[in-house]
Amino acid sequence: MNPLHSNLTPARHWKDIPQEVSHRAMSSEGRRRAVFAIAKTAGLMVTLAALGWGGLQLVAVFRDDPKDLSRAVRSAPLKDLVLTTDGTLDQAWLARALALPKDAPLMALDLFQLRTRLLACGQVRSATLTRNFPSTLAVTVAERPPVARLQVQGSAGTPQAYFVGRDGVVFEGINPDPKMVETLPWLSGVKLMRQGGVFQPLAGMDVVADLLARAKLEAEHLYAGWRSVSLARLQSDGEIEVTTKDGSRIVFGTNEDFFRQLANLDAIVDAAKEHPEHVVRDINLTVGGQVPVAFNPAAAEPAPAAEPGPAPSKTPLFTGFNHP
Repeated sequence: MNPLHSNLTPARHWKDIPQEVSHRAMSSEGRRRAVFAIAKTAGLMVTLAALGWGGLQLVAVFRDDPKDLSRAVRSAPLKDLVLTTDGTLDQAWLARALALPKDAPLMALDLFQLRTRLLACGQVRSATLTRNFPSTLAVTVAERPPVARLQVQGSAGTPQAYFVGRDGVVFEGINPDPKMVETLPWLSGVKLMRQGGVFQPLAGMDVVADLLARAKLEAEHLYAGWRSVSLARLQSDGEIEVTTKDGSRIVFGTNEDFFRQLANLDAIVDAAKEHPEHVVRDINLTVGGQVPVAFNPAAAEPAPAAEPGPAPSKTPLFTGFNHP
């Protein structure tokens, strides 16, 4: 035997080397993620189990008697009325208008019929009714804003104030704002017609509403002095006559632009302020640029006696105001 070979140590594999490395400890963030993952999995399993149990119960109800569920829903009583409105109608009005029997089932309500009851109130422009289960009826109302007032002879013979909307609908206001009411002019020169106990809409009110809205927006200082608006010649001559609080009469033409007429009126009023010896009585804005104006002499001290002569003329003085 070769002594060299006998002294060599046998070759060793790297796996035979002792590994003294310990496992790395998990960080606190890693532990939180692990706990969250376990909790999420457990919650999902619980949810699935609950849904499965509910499904089995529902199948059992339909298997035993499918009508039980429908009967229970249909018999659930109405408990709450919820009103949403853009005006002054309130919960008390809603209860009176619907007149629902006590403990009426929600599913048994005829929503079309109830909507008709609400629309019978002229103040209501549109209404939507919705069932919110299990026991709520939600009502959404859009109210008709008034543009003028109208005095109507009541059943007891006493005058009663009504309101008129842009579409000509005449209605008795419910909970009106007193400050808003004072800004509305009165209507005159109209003939009210009843049908089925309800006033028929007034023709031409959309045109009148345009004039009033334009005046309030563009010339509020003039609009604030308007007391009444006459529709007597609206259909026949296309004219709207406004009477102011100081007794002046202003005639607007529906065939002329309202903005231009209001501009002419504003200029006339300013010019009249420079002549306090005369009081403006009539202003006709229907003739375009040449605007006739009638004056009443202002009150003055009695003049001394004069020589006898012809009586002074009582014909109004008309002056033309030219505006471009």
